[in-house]
Amino acid sequence: MRTFTSLDEVAEAAGTDIGTSEWFEVDQARIDAFADATLDHQWIHVDTEAAAAGPFGTTIAHGFLTLSLLPHFASQVFTLETPGAKLNYGLDKVRFPSPVPVGSRLRSHVRFSEIKELPAGKQLTVEHTVEIEGQPKPACVAAHVVLLLA
Repeated sequence: MRTFTSLDEVAEAAGTDIGTSEWFEVDQARIDAFADATLDHQWIHVDTEAAAAGPFGTTIAHGFLTLSLLPHFASQVFTLETPGAKLNYGLDKVRFPSPVPVGSRLRSHVRFSEIKELPAGKQLTVEHTVEIEGQPKPACVAAHVVLLLA
């Protein structure tokens, strides 16, 4: 776990790998809860019988479920104890190269790719590459943009 206490420390880490989160299992209960929360009950996610006969042989997690785990993964890798507010500014490029079958274990490799100066502070881009245990392609690749206000 890396702790950053100043905006200068964050800026110095730009362009570097920050760390890797712990493994996290995606079970059917989590997939079902996400379906209920988002009202996305597509059969490939929640109907175990239909999904067993489908293209993946089982249910798969929603791509947005995988994306929603980024704050959890990040909290295991780094903390921003910098002065001022920390605001979620959004996401740049997001891709889901590989489906996440139920029961898969995921973890994120975290990199601070870029930091930009702003009049009110800094804009940090945090790259996540979410790995599926035992799979060659990642589940998700995303650039999360965070505003760090002075």
